[in-house]
Amino acid sequence: MKAIPHAGALARNRGLQVDAMNRNTLKEHIGQGRLIRIVGAHNGLTAKLVEEAGFEGVWASGLEISTSHAVPDANILTMTDFLNASSEMAHAVSIPVIADCDTGFGNSNNVMHMVKRFEAAGVNAVCIEDKKFPKVNSFISGRQDLAPIAEFVGKIMAAKNAGNTDAFMVFARVEALIAGWGHGEALKRAHAYVDAGADAIFIHSKSDRPDEIIEFCRDWDKKAPLLICPTTFHIDEADMEALGINIVIYANHGLRAAIKSMQSVLNRIEKHGKSGIDDKIVSMDEVFRLQGMYAMKHNEKKFLKTGLGSVKAIIPAAGYKVDDSLRSLVEDRPVGMLDINGKSLLQRNIETLNIAGVQDVSVVAGYQAARVIIDGAGVVDNREFKTTGIMYSVMQGVDEIADKNLILYSDIIIDCCLLENLLKKEADIILVGDRSYKKTSYRNKKLELIVTDNPFQDGHRTIDTNRKNIVKKIGDDISEQEGDCEFVGLALLSKKGMRLLVDEYKASNLGETISFADFIQCLVEKNHEVLVYEVTGGWMEIHTFEDYKNACAVFS
Repeated sequence: MKAIPHAGALARNRGLQVDAMNRNTLKEHIGQGRLIRIVGAHNGLTAKLVEEAGFEGVWASGLEISTSHAVPDANILTMTDFLNASSEMAHAVSIPVIADCDTGFGNSNNVMHMVKRFEAAGVNAVCIEDKKFPKVNSFISGRQDLAPIAEFVGKIMAAKNAGNTDAFMVFARVEALIAGWGHGEALKRAHAYVDAGADAIFIHSKSDRPDEIIEFCRDWDKKAPLLICPTTFHIDEADMEALGINIVIYANHGLRAAIKSMQSVLNRIEKHGKSGIDDKIVSMDEVFRLQGMYAMKHNEKKFLKTGLGSVKAIIPAAGYKVDDSLRSLVEDRPVGMLDINGKSLLQRNIETLNIAGVQDVSVVAGYQAARVIIDGAGVVDNREFKTTGIMYSVMQGVDEIADKNLILYSDIIIDCCLLENLLKKEADIILVGDRSYKKTSYRNKKLELIVTDNPFQDGHRTIDTNRKNIVKKIGDDISEQEGDCEFVGLALLSKKGMRLLVDEYKASNLGETISFADFIQCLVEKNHEVLVYEVTGGWMEIHTFEDYKNACAVFS
């Protein structure tokens, strides 16, 4: 007979969904002639790895849970310890979890309490063994005392009476072969336990040969399903099915594999440092995937709202053209990754965005994209960075349009006050313009200047109000005499404004090299309203080496 296929194949063969072996179907599928494969785990992560490997269920292993606490598998831990671990596993996976509950943590009263708690925690079945409390792991020589049959029958009946649903199962583990009491005693006990209501019999052996398990299976009258745990012996899965075995538990193989791998890597680090171990460990991306980090971030985008509604920031950081004074510093990294007293320019802006409540940040990289290593933002690679402009990069960062959308150049640093004040503004498209630009020292670049319809008079003190100031013109061809303020490289767009920006760009024939400021000018010429929020500080640019020195001094 063929061994059982993995979970995906099982689902296809049975016409069920991929998570066919869910909480409500374990009992239904046991005894249908298909071998169900269960693997041991001790926490949510190891349970998830079992599920992803394609197995049909998780064994909340007493040995693994005890080992994870670095204590013997000898009833050292409490029921609460096992319950917490089993509950963690049940919540981490969609396949069934069977809890290894040793001898039931006491007498029949304890067993009834145990069943209620484990069932409520989402566990599908509990397994109790017919040894005396405190038990010792079955593979340890010496004391393996069996409980009287009558006592264990009472525990089984108590467990069955305590369950709230028919779907919850109670497995009885027969330890007669472990204790050396022989084949006849094992059969006698198994029959008594089934008569008491056990949903399945777990026949256990520590022999290095499968002979006594095979003998038991051949003499079993199929009154109840059978489970085995081939820890010390081997039987092919096809032969298990032929013997009428319904469930196989690979109880501790994951733990043992993990211990060996960790010992190997740690010993190498101790002797040789971190060099040469990357191919022996998973990436941080895989860690984040397994813990659900990416799913959480996706849900944040949909559901985590502030008083501002959903907010997204796009930082175009693909450019490679810089002032000559910075060229030697950016041979192997983009300007945004320049170190400013222990943190990159990009990282400082991302932290400022986070503080202001902006958690959804996309950085569009291009030049030296592999060096853009940051926390708290996603990175999009603009591979066409050499032949495209800022507006093209902005579009690469657009996925879902938020209630408020920020566009922030990668060669400036902003402070939180400026950002928080900007986010309070209500307009479809609003640019931040600095009207103090004429008082700054000479800068060896063309400034993107803004002409407005309602400029402040030079030299006049003022207070920030919500007065409407419309952009009449923007670009780097505006003279200082004509310009009212400098576009700092920061813009805020409403959902409507961002949709307009995206739609107009897709409909235009302006080419992929157009700058953001020039594209805004096109919108102005089409009579779309663009406003300016005028400031006199709250930001710094990193255009020259002198700028870089000033920024390092500010953050010292």
